[in-house]
Amino acid sequence: MITRDALLAMGRSELAEVLRAAHPIPAGALDDTQYLGVDLSLPAIAHRLLWRTFRKTFHRDPATGALRGWNVRLAQRGVTGPQEPLRGRDGAARTFGHYHLLSAAGLRFPRAWRGADYLDYGVANNHPWDLARFGYCPIVAVNEGSAELLLGWEVFKVGGLLVPLPDYW
Repeated sequence: MITRDALLAMGRSELAEVLRAAHPIPAGALDDTQYLGVDLSLPAIAHRLLWRTFRKTFHRDPATGALRGWNVRLAQRGVTGPQEPLRGRDGAARTFGHYHLLSAAGLRFPRAWRGADYLDYGVANNHPWDLARFGYCPIVAVNEGSAELLLGWEVFKVGGLLVPLPDYW
């Protein structure tokens, strides 16, 4: 059983191995859920400039059946601190990087990754300034049969080219 603390202590090559050996997310397990997202591999300077923690939200759209989601910017209070969303002038939580969870069956990914699911940010009508719109990110259940701990890998799709980034969350 791999824990969040174990993931936090891993380097990029170890995270890549966990991603490769991980498991499909159990069907329906992400419907209407929220997760604390933690960047696992960017340098500390990037965390100071951007963020280390964020909230990942999943919602099953009752009208279409699509499992879609978005990220929420959080006040940076650490991995174990309170998850307080940053808010806009209107009081709404500041979101970015909207996505759909889709089947990865039959698709090609960098480094010969094969898995069940990925987040497609290109189909979710993100704003042109939101670089997340290029996201084409594998996501897995770290421990078999459980959606308690997920691991994602940042891959950008630019035209037909897939660009793997050294970033795991």
